[in-house]
Amino acid sequence: VDRAADLFSRPGPLRDADLVVLQEMDQPGTERLARALGFGYVYVPSAVHPVPKQDFGVALLSPWPLEEPRKLLLPHQHRFRKLRRAAAVATLRSPLGPVRVYGIHFESPAGAWDRVRRDQAQAVLADAASWAGPVVVAGDFNGRAGPQVLASAGFSWPTEKVKNTAGPFDFDHVLARGLCPAGPGAAAAAEDETDASDHDPVWAVLAPCPPR
Repeated sequence: VDRAADLFSRPGPLRDADLVVLQEMDQPGTERLARALGFGYVYVPSAVHPVPKQDFGVALLSPWPLEEPRKLLLPHQHRFRKLRRAAAVATLRSPLGPVRVYGIHFESPAGAWDRVRRDQAQAVLADAASWAGPVVVAGDFNGRAGPQVLASAGFSWPTEKVKNTAGPFDFDHVLARGLCPAGPGAAAAAEDETDASDHDPVWAVLAPCPPR
């Protein structure tokens, strides 16, 4: 957590973020990082992980208000551990107006086939269908099956060409509905100079979509 706070405080694309999405977090770590950055947060535990024997969940952090926080239970369980994933959902009162945000961590390749991750993406889509404004879905998709479902439903996919975010795999993505990449080069993976995570942090800059 201290290394992550250092990383987000350094000059570069991660600094002064409007929204930070984190996975494999617990409540104390989320609170400590939010306090270090001066952000508010929403934390959603999915389950108690059997290895560290502590909460295993997703967090949203922002300098802007995060309202109407809730937990969205995602379908299916890990094939061996029987853990079930959940998404963190909130309404971000951003400078662009209210944005519905989803922090996700879909099931791992070891825990399920792509069909499960597609079902989890469909659950997010179904939940977002009632929200008329902009939507951002970000986090560890554990593959491209989930992002492909959202992109097929009309979401922009600024991180589609971002590769090798977790070793040779491009697991981590940002997608949006009602917002588009803010020009060329508006998404990339940043170098994790502090070694805070086993995934490279992925960032994207979003803006209102131009009129068609």
